[in-house]
Amino acid sequence: MHIFQPFYALITHRYNFLPHDSEDSEAIISFESPYRWQDICIGKHDSKSVRTHSIDQQRFHIRMANSEDQREAASLLIKKRYSWRGYSVDMPVINEPNRITLIAETANQTVGTMTLCVDGNSSLPADENFGDELNELRAQGRRLCEPSRLAIDDNVPPRVFASLIHVCYIYAANIHGFTDWVVEVNPRHAGFYKRMLGCRQIAEERVCTRVDAPAVLLRVKLEYMAEQIGKFGGLMEQHGNERSFYPYFFSAEDEGNITERLKTGGVWVPSA
Repeated sequence: MHIFQPFYALITHRYNFLPHDSEDSEAIISFESPYRWQDICIGKHDSKSVRTHSIDQQRFHIRMANSEDQREAASLLIKKRYSWRGYSVDMPVINEPNRITLIAETANQTVGTMTLCVDGNSSLPADENFGDELNELRAQGRRLCEPSRLAIDDNVPPRVFASLIHVCYIYAANIHGFTDWVVEVNPRHAGFYKRMLGCRQIAEERVCTRVDAPAVLLRVKLEYMAEQIGKFGGLMEQHGNERSFYPYFFSAEDEGNITERLKTGGVWVPSA
């Protein structure tokens, strides 16, 4: 279950696709950001207060967690971010069939992670608590996958979160042809996913047995995400009145370039 704290942020720079050097040659994508999370987040007590002073640029890399060290770093970040919110969590990131774990790094530190779980020989994590609802979707011919184990460190710019989500979407929709994301979230955070990604709640609140906390089940059709990316992806500061998170995704053109790179570069293929 996700414990990501909802936010709304304004970003004034587009993604910068960088030439590869020794540090980012194995990255799926690399980009620079002149802001940290705390510099652009709207404050809890003043929804109109946005701090926009710039700080030193940071280079971020989105990678697949292929090594034991990378998976251990992702596990430690998950444990840190979940435990401080009081969740009971013991979720090591291991090299499992039908799962891919992405990590976001900067200055050799893991600052974000997200795992994509896909339907196949093994069930989805959400089957543990919402199996009946998922089976209904499967009976309709929908191909399901589940973004899970999301953790973002403090002071990380929102474009890192957007990049993790978008690369997971590319794997799910463009490369492997899945049709729907299903997401278990704490009810406190459901509003964020509804507003910012267009998710819809499809099951009432239950206890998520993996973290011993309440959860609801959300769903978003990947065809809907494709439409929103086509309309708003890459707009950044030019998003107008659009209040979703999609302006902070890659543009449709950039998405196509990333998709081709993943297809030709030897990508993860789930066991069917």
